[in-house]
Amino acid sequence: MLHIEWAPIATVAAKEFRDRLRNRWVLAVALVFAAFSLVIGYFGGAQQGEIGLRSAEFVIASLVSLVIYLIPMIALLLGFDAIVGERERGSLDLLLAYPLTRLELLLGKYLGLAAALTLSTLAGFAAIGILLFAQFGVSVLDQCVRFVVTSVMLGLSFLSLAMLLSAVARDRASASGLAIALWLFFVLIFDLLLLGLLVASGGNVGGPELAGALLLNPADLFRILNVFSLDAVRDLYGLASVVPPALANPWVLGSAMLAWIVGPLTIAIWRFRA
Repeated sequence: MLHIEWAPIATVAAKEFRDRLRNRWVLAVALVFAAFSLVIGYFGGAQQGEIGLRSAEFVIASLVSLVIYLIPMIALLLGFDAIVGERERGSLDLLLAYPLTRLELLLGKYLGLAAALTLSTLAGFAAIGILLFAQFGVSVLDQCVRFVVTSVMLGLSFLSLAMLLSAVARDRASASGLAIALWLFFVLIFDLLLLGLLVASGGNVGGPELAGALLLNPADLFRILNVFSLDAVRDLYGLASVVPPALANPWVLGSAMLAWIVGPLTIAIWRFRA
């Protein structure tokens, strides 16, 4: 049975969080999110000849694409060297010389990085959230909360993947290469493979099979959670014809997203302790 002391975990987490605040990483990411979200919110409809906040649905649908590209990349860059970097610098043995187990070290690093990523995400999207609330009132509250919560969950899932890469990689160069490959696969290649399979099969592969495959990608889970529930824009993404209503249940998708957070982190813990 695992014995965990939370005091050393909190100490490591607090140090990681303070380091990100000290080097202004949290501020930089928050400013990037804020700038992009405001630009997309106001100019996202320029191609249709409209400027400004047209509706909360279209603003959030536009921000979904931004989040899918940026948050996984930022999370992977944040965590890819959390373990392998300490090993390469020679500080890992020094850390483990303290009354601190490998499990506590990894959990502490993850929680500290997760806190920094969560804070930057919340701060970055606060501005557009306030504007949407001022423009459209309390009716947008549910959509905004869902968007922010799932954005945080998406970041945490890719941070878990980054910790797994850091635990298995031999050096920082390998970890950074794997992080880039992982980002390319989940954000760009995965959907192209599904589309190619659909086209190559002449439409014979699809329906429940294709929808089930979307559960294998946290980026697709995030997209469905935020776009499928928006009746005004879901047809624009073609999700209404791909995702069956049973699979579009927010609790099912949220559970799958939670699995993407817990699963890779659990494997990382097992690998690091081996």
